[in-house]
Amino acid sequence: MKILGITGSVSKSSKTLLSVQEALDAAKQSDSSTETEILHLGDYETVLCDGRDPASYTGDTREVIDKIEEADAYIIGTPVYRGSLTGALKNVFDLIPNDCLRGKAIGFVATGGTYHHYLVIDHHLHPLAHYFRAHVIPGGVYVHNGHFEQHQLVDEEIRTRLHDLGEATVRLSTHLNKDFSTAPPAIPRKSLQEQY
Repeated sequence: MKILGITGSVSKSSKTLLSVQEALDAAKQSDSSTETEILHLGDYETVLCDGRDPASYTGDTREVIDKIEEADAYIIGTPVYRGSLTGALKNVFDLIPNDCLRGKAIGFVATGGTYHHYLVIDHHLHPLAHYFRAHVIPGGVYVHNGHFEQHQLVDEEIRTRLHDLGEATVRLSTHLNKDFSTAPPAIPRKSLQEQY
């Protein structure tokens, strides 16, 4: 199983990146067979979505789309700008095929200066996941500047919640990816004449 961490920040010193990495590390620790990768949008020069077939994009944009399509589950984080997710992350949601998140697990992380925007996860990120028919991990984590010191995440409660999010992403994704193709045995039923 591969869990992709996506950070909607383009900043090189990103609190969102640190937070998503914390959850990814916990996911890896909970199941050593889990592969994790971080996709930091600041490292890619994606073009703006122009409505074309996602398969026709090239360069960094194609690479970002491919990484998202190939992953089995996601931990997606965004800083909150103007009360919503970043334009860079929204553009990624616009670029990817409509079915590439379908049936997959997503854990959400949002970061902000204060608690002022903690509802962004519920009001902006959950609806996007529902549009793509993805499964949202309960307990999205909102992290603010007060949880950091010298660019390190120091709040133990938040770190615990990020660990729980990472572990829950592994558990749900494992369950969703189980092979349920073997049908259960048929239950024999008596005919109406045999019943009466």
